[in-house]
Amino acid sequence: MSQVTVTLPDGSTKQVEFGAPVRAVAEAISPRLADAALAAFVDDKMVDLSHPLTKDASVRIVTNKSPEALELYRHSTAHLLAAAVTTLFPGTQCGVGPPIDDGFFYDFVVERPFVPEDLEAIEKKMRELASQDLVFERQLWPRQEAIDFFKKRGEPLKVQLIEEKTAGQPEVSVYTIKDKDTFLDFCVGPHVPATSKLKAFKLTTTSNAYWKGDAKNQPMQRVYGTAFFTQKELDEHVTRLEEAKKRDHRKVGKELGLFTFHPWAPGAGFWLGKGTTLYNTLADYMRGRLFPAGYDEVKTPIIYNKALWELSGHWSHYRENMFLVKSADGEEMGLKAMNCPGHYLLFSSDKHSYKEMPIRYHEQTPLHRNEASGVLGGLTRVRQFSQDDAHCFVMEEQIASEVEALLRLIQGIYGDFGLSYTAKLSTRPEKFIGEIPLWDRAEGALKEALEKAGQAYSINAGDGAFYGPKIDFDITDAIGRKWQCGTIQLDYVAPERFDLTYVGADNAEHRPVVIHRAIFGSFERFIAILIEHFAGAFPLWLAPLQAIVLPIADRHQDYAREVVETLKAAGLKAQVDDRQEKVNYKIREAQLQKIPYMLVVGDREAADRAVAVRSRAKGDLGARPLDQFVADALAEIRSKALSL
Repeated sequence: MSQVTVTLPDGSTKQVEFGAPVRAVAEAISPRLADAALAAFVDDKMVDLSHPLTKDASVRIVTNKSPEALELYRHSTAHLLAAAVTTLFPGTQCGVGPPIDDGFFYDFVVERPFVPEDLEAIEKKMRELASQDLVFERQLWPRQEAIDFFKKRGEPLKVQLIEEKTAGQPEVSVYTIKDKDTFLDFCVGPHVPATSKLKAFKLTTTSNAYWKGDAKNQPMQRVYGTAFFTQKELDEHVTRLEEAKKRDHRKVGKELGLFTFHPWAPGAGFWLGKGTTLYNTLADYMRGRLFPAGYDEVKTPIIYNKALWELSGHWSHYRENMFLVKSADGEEMGLKAMNCPGHYLLFSSDKHSYKEMPIRYHEQTPLHRNEASGVLGGLTRVRQFSQDDAHCFVMEEQIASEVEALLRLIQGIYGDFGLSYTAKLSTRPEKFIGEIPLWDRAEGALKEALEKAGQAYSINAGDGAFYGPKIDFDITDAIGRKWQCGTIQLDYVAPERFDLTYVGADNAEHRPVVIHRAIFGSFERFIAILIEHFAGAFPLWLAPLQAIVLPIADRHQDYAREVVETLKAAGLKAQVDDRQEKVNYKIREAQLQKIPYMLVVGDREAADRAVAVRSRAKGDLGARPLDQFVADALAEIRSKALSL
């Protein structure tokens, strides 16, 4: 029998029999590797260990140390979940079950919604199936046979998937766990070799879903879960989830009286007094950062004739995500979903010289996007929001220096909030417009800026926008979650579409390059992140209420109000708690409201014009002259201190 030659990652080779499964390679290397193997890459394609080797190939064995392993592991656990559900709930229709960032989910059509007791039973059945060491077997079926099988079994969603994803293919990939009576699913794979490899998993929650995410389609039940290679990793993740629940901005925001929602305005927050103060603090902070950096704050209309959106391309490619209205005389209009088209009109409203460049527009007016009701969630996914975005109009030779300045601005801003972050450079995608030399220059300018700013970055190959490369920023919060917030994007298309020009030193007209940039992203989402990052316990400079004055008795209320007026005059956000309650009760309430400083005043404090200072974090700090407290608090605010 002939043999095939396998080349390993270190350049060495192994000989295996023609048609041998790829697991034979792992066995030929070492029994230990064979035991640890989960899948393999054959000529850069990940396959099951049962995949036959029929030609010379490069092979890399995937173990739990491989970067691709966790996604593979979670995908297989999603199939284990589906096997358990179909066993416990006969007649269930299966949708899709992909791995996601923190685990996996699977969508099902069931007679009734799942309840917590169902999740317990499903997870128990998953563990039972895992303990049986059942094989994930890949079978290749004639396409029509697969379609007929799933039709007969009453699974039209699987039939639809096969028809859509395998058109023109003679065979389709079907996986079974144990046998057809246990579980069988249309899936391209790969999977781990057997259920016994799946040891540390947990189902977390259920939610309503729709087939393909479209509310017009079949309603479904989505079951979420997570999986890790070890119980220790799973336990740590569960602890993080529990901590995340405590920090949930929807819960904390309600407790602190920051914002609320109403079903008559879905996806739009109602900002209460303290929430509005926090919102404005961030808006003013950003203004204070941008004005010295040469930005002009502008305001553009919220609603435009469809002609603008046709010119920008949004009418044909984004209209379903916009709120559309008609004027009294039938004019078709659209609420703005982004600021950039208005900024292009603003730029083109006057002639510009190279001496003015860069020109930087910053705007904080509301935007509206018609998000599906099923994806709305607190402040992180809304229909009305404001962005801190800006558009910089630059000459091509200014790209590197402008982006370097933006990188330093981002470093300073995220640093003020104590947020660590990573940057990734997204390069030319497969579908792009423009000439390759132009893309090469643009990518080179971004790399130059990153290196001059001392900014570490990774390459996200092929993920640039079709109109230009970009740099994206993922911030990490206090419990290790990553959030994509900031972005710097080069745009060569918009200046062409809108015929934007400036007069160069040669007195000829030239096209500027537009840099789209955001740092917070939307104020709403960034506030949600900050609430969860600080668990509502904002540092003094961010706190919507910085100090509360607590009179011990009624006779101290006049002095308490005098203290509040002094604090307010100095620019501090303060109020008095003059309720007929004991001081210790008021202190507990203030602690729950996460107010940075509680200032107790009695006879001695009134006589000495002092305050007894209590810190939210450090407890009793003793008496201090009022003027000294004010000076110390203002110094703490100026320093942007993150701890009290």
